Amino acid sequence: MPDPTQQFFAAKPESIGRARDFALTTLASWGLSERAEDIRLCISELASNALTHGTTPGHGFLVKIAADDDFVRLEVHDSRGRRPEVRYPDETDTSGRGLLIVEEFSDGWGIEDRQPFGKVVWSRFKAGETPC
Repeated sequence: MPDPTQQFFAAKPESIGRARDFALTTLASWGLSERAEDIRLCISELASNALTHGTTPGHGFLVKIAADDDFVRLEVHDSRGRRPEVRYPDETDTSGRGLLIVEEFSDGWGIEDRQPFGKVVWSRFKAGETPC
């Protein structure tokens, strides 16, 4: 399988689209486009969360993508240790659905501490399959 790849993004709104483009370009170059739409949705949510809740002034976020025979793993690294939680917003709420989307479209996700500070929010996708 290909070597993991990563890219740093500045703490700017346009970085969310750039992170999506990076993920899709990487998957296409690896010949792993089967789950591209699911991964695109999840990178959008995780990058948005990093930008809104995870970056501190002067710090952006890092996106890392790795693949093996079974899974594609997407990671978003940011500089704040505050861990996100799944929320269950009301129908009229205009935000708070990001991690619900990640739960629905990925085959697993989690949070790990990052040294010397911050966290990694990851999601993984079975290669060539869609979640049930």
